[in-house]
Amino acid sequence: MNRAMRQYQQVGLEGLVADANPHTLIRLLMQGGLDNITRAKGALARGDMGAKAQFIVDSIRIIDGLRVYLDHEQGGDLAHNLETLYDYMSRRLIEANTHNDARLLDEVSALLAEIKTGWEAIAPESNGRVPA
Repeated sequence: MNRAMRQYQQVGLEGLVADANPHTLIRLLMQGGLDNITRAKGALARGDMGAKAQFIVDSIRIIDGLRVYLDHEQGGDLAHNLETLYDYMSRRLIEANTHNDARLLDEVSALLAEIKTGWEAIAPESNGRVPA
């Protein structure tokens, strides 16, 4: 049942990504990062260290993916600050994984949620490129 549900969700996500503009893709990446951090925290609470580690690795990959969208030329200081914050979040996730620290997962989740809230307040650009 769980496998079928994951496959269904994957197909649904692939459909969203295929039709998404860059603004929506970034929002989806951020939500995916938040979802994986939540899953990592749940796995940690259950004592499933393998799943915890995988969800954290997936979160780090998503954060790295967000870096790809940073446009330093157009975004200037904002892009630089976001890159620094993304780096910080990745390091905290590694630390959370190493020390099995749910507080660090909460910290990164709160930071990513704040960035996502700000991002959602920005209207998508029509030219397809995003400033930060």
